Amino acid sequence: MRLFFSKHELKLRRKRTIAAVVCMVIVLGVYWILTRPQKAAPEMPTVIVEPVIKDDVEIFGEYVGRIRAQQFVEVRARVEGYLENMLFAEGTYVNKNQVLFVINQDQYRAKADKARAQLKKDEAQALKAERDLKRIRPLYEQNAASQLDLDNAEAAYESAVATVAMSEADLAQAELELGYTIVRSPLAGHISERNVDLGTLATVVKSDTVLVDFSMTALDYLKSKERNINLGQQDSTRSWQPNITITLADNTVYPYKGYVDFAEPQVDPQTGTFSVRAEMPNPKQVLLPGQFTKVKLLLDVREGAIVVPMKAVTIEKGGAYIYTMRKDDTVEKRFIELGPEVGNNVVVERGLAVGETIVVEGFHKLTPGMKVRISQPETEVKDTTMVAGDSTTGMKNNAKGE
Repeated sequence: MRLFFSKHELKLRRKRTIAAVVCMVIVLGVYWILTRPQKAAPEMPTVIVEPVIKDDVEIFGEYVGRIRAQQFVEVRARVEGYLENMLFAEGTYVNKNQVLFVINQDQYRAKADKARAQLKKDEAQALKAERDLKRIRPLYEQNAASQLDLDNAEAAYESAVATVAMSEADLAQAELELGYTIVRSPLAGHISERNVDLGTLATVVKSDTVLVDFSMTALDYLKSKERNINLGQQDSTRSWQPNITITLADNTVYPYKGYVDFAEPQVDPQTGTFSVRAEMPNPKQVLLPGQFTKVKLLLDVREGAIVVPMKAVTIEKGGAYIYTMRKDDTVEKRFIELGPEVGNNVVVERGLAVGETIVVEGFHKLTPGMKVRISQPETEVKDTTMVAGDSTTGMKNNAKGE
């Protein structure tokens, strides 16, 4: 047995060892390549988009209003006397010229009778003075009566005529006071309880139409002027007029609308507001004078305004912006100018055009130029499913009918 290898054998043995190591390294490298964990490709963020559309937007203002009667008249006695009758039920509806109270007429009837008798007496005196004058004039022309006799006859006649006129006026005054003993309602409406002790017999309130008073700020006035809207004036060139709706104490909306018919032409320097009045129909007497209510006033209608969901807008120190979609499914950061908010939406004054597509959900992790994957809103999926279900049902029913 040889203990030493030749030089050739050592070189050959060394080559075999190197080849074995190289083969083992290659096998291990291939195994590592095949078995290493694959690096996950970055996923595109999923967003929900909506198209930009135009719509007519109604802009409202909310205020606190107070209801008052369109007409409010205190019924007062115009003559003194004992109150004999009350011919109405308190709190009920009375008609115009309906008799409400009757005051004792005895003294006023007697006064009218006395004035009437005095008138007849004076008329008789005037008739006698006229006959005397007619007798004196021929005698004066024949020089059978003096000038003094004629002057006295004429003065007596003229005095008698004046006395008759005065007696006629006294009779008219007496009859007028006699008529005042019957107190009538000056208008149709609901009457209050009687209140004789305070001088006012009762109060009649006409409330089938009521007035709603509320105050607006000077800023509201300036904004309305910017939109060329004059509160309290009807404009036939507009398709709408400033109107109000009110909310009752139980938070229900009153079914009728009122229209603004007056706006105070000056601002109260103490409050910085000006008064506005609207006329509201009240056929069922639901609204009571003196009642406070919430007033919602239609200030403007922006026709053809661009409206986007408020949730799609991001507001930061530099301004408000929104993400829009490009044709290659990448997003663009677009700064916009916001207008008034309407519910959950907001009007965009500048920065967007009709036909563009905006991102409404999933924009928090976006950066400009990022490619995204568009997802259909859940509501649309549900609606599509329901429509498909209905169509299937209809088809089944048609099949059964056939």
